Amino acid sequence: MNLIHKQKTFFPSLIDNYFNQEWDFNIPNYNSLPAVNIKELDTQFDIHLAVPGMKKSDFEIEVDNGLLSISSSTNDKEIAEEEFTRHEFSFNSFKRTFTIPDSVDPTKVDACYSNGVLQLTLPKRKEALPQPKKLIKIK
Repeated sequence: MNLIHKQKTFFPSLIDNYFNQEWDFNIPNYNSLPAVNIKELDTQFDIHLAVPGMKKSDFEIEVDNGLLSISSSTNDKEIAEEEFTRHEFSFNSFKRTFTIPDSVDPTKVDACYSNGVLQLTLPKRKEALPQPKKLIKIK
């Protein structure tokens, strides 16, 4: 079933018909890691992942041995049982791992999920914060 009708060309050709027809291959998309933005500020690192259509409970975030792991595993069984005329999107599982620098305090990592964006804040240790200039007097 097509919602948009193809307009007839003036000179129909076999090649045009071959390349313009819809092929309904059900090929899973294995390269579906969420896009990420990382920003370093003076006091912290901000990590934003684009993961729309999920719930807070779908995520697992852990820090271990200098690695930050963000993962999500969803169950597509309910969606797979439904019959669709066309099915193009799915909620795939993913795992992203980042090496965090020694300047980050792993005990104070914070996460927030809002409007399809997972936001993580990785505050820097007090020793790693920029120090104010110190004037040294000459004796």
